[in-house]
Amino acid sequence: MPPLFDHEKLQVYQDTLLFVAWLEPMMQKLPKTIAVRDQLDRASTSIALNLAEGNGKFTPPDRCRFFDMARGSALECAAALDVLTSKGLCEMATAAGGKERLRGIVAMLVGLIKANSDYRLHDGD
Repeated sequence: MPPLFDHEKLQVYQDTLLFVAWLEPMMQKLPKTIAVRDQLDRASTSIALNLAEGNGKFTPPDRCRFFDMARGSALECAAALDVLTSKGLCEMATAAGGKERLRGIVAMLVGLIKANSDYRLHDGD
């Protein structure tokens, strides 16, 4: 189905949906009682939702704020994978694969943030 909304055209949005789909089988195997499972579900969902909301804003500062929140949620997902690995609930190689996906998402989010924020345009250059 062709994209109906602008955010659906973003590669970072598509990659986020792929991450959520990749994550789901692992989530189904985790005990529902552990807090990190719920947090990982909410954080991964938050990436996509903040991307959509931010992309719909009219001013660069408004867009940037939501892209910042999406980036924070992506980093939270990476930390949750570390916690699951530390608890022995996720294989290190599996977590590394998820974190590699998240690294690409974070890099694209940083690009969107820089593109929407004059004062960040030259960070790290």
